[in-house]
Amino acid sequence: MSKLNFEKPFNFFFRSFLQGLVIIGPIGLTVFVVWYIISSIDNLVPSVAKEYPGLVFVSLILFTTLLGYLGNKFVFGRFIFDQMDHLLERVPGVKHIYTPTKDVMSSFVGDKKKFNEPVWVKTNENPEIWRIGFLTQKEMSDVEKHNYVAVYLPHSYAISGWVIVTEKRNIKPVVGMNAASAMKFAVSGGVAGFHSDESFKIDEENEDVFVN
Repeated sequence: MSKLNFEKPFNFFFRSFLQGLVIIGPIGLTVFVVWYIISSIDNLVPSVAKEYPGLVFVSLILFTTLLGYLGNKFVFGRFIFDQMDHLLERVPGVKHIYTPTKDVMSSFVGDKKKFNEPVWVKTNENPEIWRIGFLTQKEMSDVEKHNYVAVYLPHSYAISGWVIVTEKRNIKPVVGMNAASAMKFAVSGGVAGFHSDESFKIDEENEDVFVN
């Protein structure tokens, strides 16, 4: 009897502790990552960071915002940035760093972001298995892959992923989820990203790849 009396409060304590970890873990990790980023940027100019913590970070944010504004709103600013882009894409050695970095960042943010068309991809016929991904190339004719498309498949709980080339008939548009929700669904391992079963139905009536 004494053993049972001891186990009940211990189990209650342990479950409460685990629940506390679930609550404080994401908050603590988020605060740590944000603080680490701010501190790392501040340390680019240690003398200023020592006197005015956070000033370097805020200045960099404002400077980046100003560049974005000038590059989009003013013809002269757009011309300068286009010329710089043209130069960096042709400098030997530098272009192998600049071009892939620009393409990856443009895929996630900006006016040319690529991961904005979520699709279901059939990756196995028997048994039938579907994965969620993002249509990145609607045509592969330039590389002699007619009626094929390229789809990016993100990994769960990671910032990585892989690209597959498959026939158009193997993909269908995601119904009920926008691009952000689809990415959340994929990265979370399927435990988040939609709020009803109807959100991830496969559109059986549309057999062709959807093209805007």
